[in-house]
Parts: sequence; C-alpha cells; structure tokens
Amino acid sequence: MRRTAREISQLLDGELVGNGDAVVTGLRGLQHAGAGDATFLARPTFAALARTSQATVILVSRDWKEPVPATLIRVDNPSAAFQRLVEMEAPPELKFEPGIHPTAVIAADVKLGRDVSVQPCAVIEAGAVIGDGTVIGAHSYIGHGVRVGADCVLWARVIIRERCVIGDRVIIHCGAVIGADGFGYVNNGAGHQKVRQLGIVEIEDDVEIGANTTIDRARFDRTLIKQGAKIDNLVQIGHNVVVGRHAILCGQVGISGSTVIGDHAILAGQVGVADHVTIGEGAIILAQSGIHADVPPKAKMFGTPAVAHSLAQRVALLRARLPKLFTRVRDLEKRFGIETEPDTE
Repeated sequence: MRRTAREISQLLDGELVGNGDAVVTGLRGLQHAGAGDATFLARPTFAALARTSQATVILVSRDWKEPVPATLIRVDNPSAAFQRLVEMEAPPELKFEPGIHPTAVIAADVKLGRDVSVQPCAVIEAGAVIGDGTVIGAHSYIGHGVRVGADCVLWARVIIRERCVIGDRVIIHCGAVIGADGFGYVNNGAGHQKVRQLGIVEIEDDVEIGANTTIDRARFDRTLIKQGAKIDNLVQIGHNVVVGRHAILCGQVGISGSTVIGDHAILAGQVGVADHVTIGEGAIILAQSGIHADVPPKAKMFGTPAVAHSLAQRVALLRARLPKLFTRVRDLEKRFGIETEPDTE
C-alpha cells in the first residue's frame, strides 16, 4: 500500500492531527509498528506504547488528547477503523466456485441447492440436504439426514454427524466435529455401559465455530447453539448443552452436559463448567475459572471455584500479604512465649 495520512483520514471519516502528507506503506500492530506503518490504539492501557511508537500514523479514539510523535487520526472506534483499512488492502476474499469435484462422494438422494460447492474428497451421505450457496470443504463428511442451510462455509475436514441441523450463514472451521456421541455411561456393576445418544445438534443462523471444536449430540432431544453465538478453537460442548444467542466461548472452554449458557454471556479461555449449571444472560466468566454452581445474569466471576470478581480481587490482594502476616504472627508468638509448630518454610 501507499497512502498519505490525509487520504486515510478521509477514507475513515477521521480527524487528522499532524502531518497529512506523511506516507503510510504498511499496517502493523502497535507493539511492532515502525516508520511507514499505520497502527491503532485499541484501549488506554496501551497508551505507553503509543507514546514511544515509531509508527507514522496511529488511529486513536475521538477523545484522545495526548500528543505523540506520530500523526494521529481520531476515529469513533480505532480497532474497527483499522480493520476497515486492513480489508481495503487485503487480497480478495477467497471464493469457491459452484460445482461438485469429481472425487466427491454424494449419495443419490442428496438434495443440493443452487450454486453449492463440494470440494475434493468430500462425502455427503443419504438423505442430506444442502442449502443454496453453501461450501462443503475438502475431506468433509456430511452424515445421513443432515440439513445444512444456505450460504454456509464448512472448511476442510469438518464432520457433521447424522441428523444434525445447521442453519443459514454458519461458518465451521477446519477439523470441527458436530454431533459426536455425548459422554454418557452407567455403571452396571461390571463396568461402564454406554448410554445411547439419540438426540442431535442444532446450530442456528449466523453461528461461527472454530477449528477442532467438538459439539456433542444430545442423549435425547438436542444440543442447541443459538443464533449468532461465536465459538473459538478447541472448545468442548457436552450433550444437551444450550448456548445462548450471541454468546462468546473462547479457546479451550469446556462445558459439561445439560448446562445452559445465557444470551450474550462471555466465557474466557480455559473456563470449565460443571454439568446442569445455568450461567445467566450477559454474565462474564474470566479466564481459567471453574464454574460449579449457577451464575446470576450480568455477574462477573473469577477463580476455581469461581466467586464474584470483586471478591476474587480482594482475596488475591490479601494472599500477597500472607508472608508478611506470617512473619508478624511468629514475632508475636515469640514475644508472648507461645509454642508453635516447627517452621516448614
């Protein structure tokens, strides 16, 4: 790319502060940006990086007042504006041409919509229905009786097991498995006997599912991922779970069976959730927390077992003071002649 700061400001409907003739030839993150680069300040916590950055242009929020060496462009949302700039300079979006690759294996009664693209070595079993404009990636497997909606993209090696239902405009990334058996066993005295998993997975419209994520089919009825939910890579969702509308599940989240995740809830990386738990609408569970009981709507939780974030912060501060408190207690014990257990420090 080669654009002046003034051109970029006009493209983004921004407010230029500094040298409008400064030339931008690259786009990089704030930490690595150098001369000739445009970058952005996503949040005030990174302000120190902006002060020392060698970037030529920095996109900042409208209320940013602090002078920095770079030319500034004030915008409503620096992250979104930078994304627009990246997309202007990015290669064209990858498009799959409609048609069926000769190595694909498709049962005779499969119903394919208009402009469907079936990539090399994909398998579509009997009774499946594929909506208009959907892409079935290379080496993907669509099981018996599966229904996939319109304008979906199933990348390479996606597996959709029998009878599962996928809505419109769903994106499923490489290696995801939808509809494997739920983890259900009963102990019959001699060992663990498998409980048949007879339900399905239903994924509503506009959901995105990350690479190598697994969503188990229900023991009965359905495991349900509601409209607009966004699920990261390496997430495990157990049988009969319900994930609410526009919920966000970050990488390596694990959700046990029959749990309900409320609309707009956020589960950060490596959160673990016990079975039969309800997490309320808009709740935020911070990274590596363990949830073993219901969480109220809009609560912010942290820790294992998770507690209110404000309490977790207080506990963390007190824990940091324990060595000093231990020393003070020992001094008091010696002063008053109190016998104590041997010091194991």
